[in-house]
Amino acid sequence: MNSTVARTVPMLRYSVVHETRYTYQSLVTLSQQLLHMAPRCFAVQQTESHNLLVDPGVDEGVDGVDFFGNAIRRFTVTTPHKVLRVLAESTIALAARPGIEQIAVSPRWETVRDMVQQSRQPAILDACSYLFESPHVRWNAALEQYARTSFTPGRPLLDAALDLTTRIFDDFEFDGNATDIATPLEQVLAGRRGVCQDFAQLMIGGLRSLGLPARYVSGYIQTHPPEGQPRLIGADASHAWVAVFCPELGWVDFDPTNSCLVQSEHLTLGWGRDFSDVTPMRGVVLGGGAHELQVNVTVTPLS
Repeated sequence: MNSTVARTVPMLRYSVVHETRYTYQSLVTLSQQLLHMAPRCFAVQQTESHNLLVDPGVDEGVDGVDFFGNAIRRFTVTTPHKVLRVLAESTIALAARPGIEQIAVSPRWETVRDMVQQSRQPAILDACSYLFESPHVRWNAALEQYARTSFTPGRPLLDAALDLTTRIFDDFEFDGNATDIATPLEQVLAGRRGVCQDFAQLMIGGLRSLGLPARYVSGYIQTHPPEGQPRLIGADASHAWVAVFCPELGWVDFDPTNSCLVQSEHLTLGWGRDFSDVTPMRGVVLGGGAHELQVNVTVTPLS
């Protein structure tokens, strides 16, 4: 799959290489997969190029767009195989995002909550798609209580969202062995451990419980090697963060895993209600038995 999009003058440009490799115990005779691996184009991000390689070769492939406007790719492999390799290579240009100076001047969070409930403006109606429960983000009183510590009466929406971002970073420990995709948010909240996916969905659950639209963003983040050390190929990983709807600014992104307002090192693949809407790769196979999954992502700044 190849695509080219006209770009405006970028702030920064990146190369992204995302390799997914499934190694199966026995032969797979049929593999059908759905990909969310094409970077999203929107106001602050343009995809200059995107190429996809599948080995073994694809017998049938269809490009499309999902309900949330993300580019998707469906393909079928009928060549018997024990290894399935999918390599996505992209070049992405980023422009400036809203800065920290706009946080304090955002409207009161209660104003936004009431506007979402009452307005029929197209942008606000679209934001309502991210207001309700979803497969991995269920409302519960504990999530609302946790979020209300940040969302005090009259506080500006984005100031409160940044405070919640920082609290999750301070209160929770990153632990890749503590959770999996099926771990409910109640358990994440109680155990105070998880990964970026958990922290993003936890924050989304808190925001939605207060009546505020919030969406799950899937993508990549540039990582930095220790001083004096070279960048390691494949050392980066897929990432997840949160976008909060602010009527005056649109969607503003926050990263609770890294305690920051998203600026120039986050690259967006797509967005949805939670992880299940934008899984990079999922599908079904005939045969295969047990399998091992290896994912390598390399994000490289371009001069």
